[in-house]
Amino acid sequence: MTMTIKYSIVVPVFNEEKVIYESYKRLKTVMDRTFEAYELLFVNDGSRDRTSEMLSYISKSDTNVKIIEFSRNFGHQIAITAGMDYATGQAVVVIDADLQDPPELILKMIEKWEEGYDVVYGKRVERKGETHFKKLTARLFYRTLKMSTDIDIPLDTGDFRLIDRRVCDEMKRIPEKNRFIRGLVSWIGFKQTAIEYVRNERFAGETKYPLKKMLKLSIDGLTSFSYKPLKLATYGGALLSLAGFVYMVVALSLKLFTSNTVPGWTSLIVIQLLFSGFTLFILGVIGEYIGRIYDETKDRPLYIIKEAKGFGAVKRVRTISSVKHG
Repeated sequence: MTMTIKYSIVVPVFNEEKVIYESYKRLKTVMDRTFEAYELLFVNDGSRDRTSEMLSYISKSDTNVKIIEFSRNFGHQIAITAGMDYATGQAVVVIDADLQDPPELILKMIEKWEEGYDVVYGKRVERKGETHFKKLTARLFYRTLKMSTDIDIPLDTGDFRLIDRRVCDEMKRIPEKNRFIRGLVSWIGFKQTAIEYVRNERFAGETKYPLKKMLKLSIDGLTSFSYKPLKLATYGGALLSLAGFVYMVVALSLKLFTSNTVPGWTSLIVIQLLFSGFTLFILGVIGEYIGRIYDETKDRPLYIIKEAKGFGAVKRVRTISSVKHG
């Protein structure tokens, strides 16, 4: 008789050889305290260090550990998605391996879940070990996103959260490619609450979210949940057109009724650069949306699994794809 899994812990990992053992030990210690059946589901997102080898060793000594090996790096948000696809628990917890989010907080999340909440997310009240630049840009992003969308996406939250089985099942029905998990969970709805905590420094290793990836995640969040950048382009274009018309009237008036016209091309060049720069900006915004439409129409699978360990003969089919994983 197969034991019913109550808790699934989804851990996306990418080049985490310096922290993976410690992450596993702390997660195991926490989950053993629940006295319930659980699984630790590590999603190896194409690591190029010894992470894969170390996870294989861990899985051989602990039957609670399951591993999904991607064929290459597909990205953090896709790794979380794969973990949710394969998770079988009644409650699913997403947590990074770097131990910035304390595994011990999972027990408090479980308490809130047992009270009837479908989503329990961690809200950061302090971020240790991060630069002032990263703190400032993160603060600006969350507040810009909140102002730009009608979806109530909580401020200062990441992907560290517990979600109920029915929320996880609804996530499987969402097919989009450029995923912003924390936004999708908010969009789905259900009863949600927060637990505040202090985010720690990385236990070891380097951040897997440098500026380039942070910008990509920010753009995914804005374009997935807001059309206001397109509206901003419209309003900005109308404003510049009005300014151009006013300037034309002034220039003609100076030419016809005064002798104060300044010879040369300076003002013409300034206006041309202003309008050309704004036009290119608008084309860039439109291009971001068109690029995402293009990604959706190709209908490629979100990820390709090279190997899945610890699942036995179980195979799963993502609801949006005919490709079998397992």
